[in-house]
Amino acid sequence: MSKVKTNAELLNTTATTQKPFDTEGFIARYRNLFLIIAGAIAAGVLLYFAYNYYANQQEQEAQKDLFPAVYFAEADSMKLALKGTKNYRGLERIIKDYPNTKAGMQARFYAGVAYMKEGKFQKAIDELKQFNLGDQLVQARAYSLVGDAYVELNKLEDAVSYYNKAVNHQPNEFFTPAYMMKLGLVYELQKKSKDAIDIYNKVVLDYPTSNEATNAKKYKARLEAMQK
Repeated sequence: MSKVKTNAELLNTTATTQKPFDTEGFIARYRNLFLIIAGAIAAGVLLYFAYNYYANQQEQEAQKDLFPAVYFAEADSMKLALKGTKNYRGLERIIKDYPNTKAGMQARFYAGVAYMKEGKFQKAIDELKQFNLGDQLVQARAYSLVGDAYVELNKLEDAVSYYNKAVNHQPNEFFTPAYMMKLGLVYELQKKSKDAIDIYNKVVLDYPTSNEATNAKKYKARLEAMQK
């Protein structure tokens, strides 16, 4: 009868009898595949840096045109702000030519404001709805402006929706009370006195030191007196 080998003997036998892995042969056999993979990685790295360079160039060019456009907007020259001049692109061109830049996104906000001042409320809504720059305060302001535009178009339910977005987007004592007051006034236009009272009361309780708190108390008292 043959002697049963121990685990150590089995491991030793396997280690000594197993054919070593042919590294050079493996590399030779798959040489072309390795070259293709290496080339793809190199191309990806080059593409990444090329895109970043292109994006930075686009951003710089867009910012150069944005500065005078914003200047015209702040000077209430809305036509020049939107359409530009012979030397500078206006907001509309900046949005079209640089859609993927930070400046292009900023241009959407200013274009929305310009359209509001020109009474082109649907155009303002179209631009401001696409605005998303990550700036919490400005984003809430954009929501509020959309609400304003919907009020002008007498689309009160849509206005309520966007004022609520403004109220709930990173609430703060500086701007949120004003958005809440707008929401309350729209509720009044909708004859929703209870909702209006609730929002005015929330202004008083949550932001008692705000400038809006005084008016909120008055509006709340007026509505409560009307319900008696």
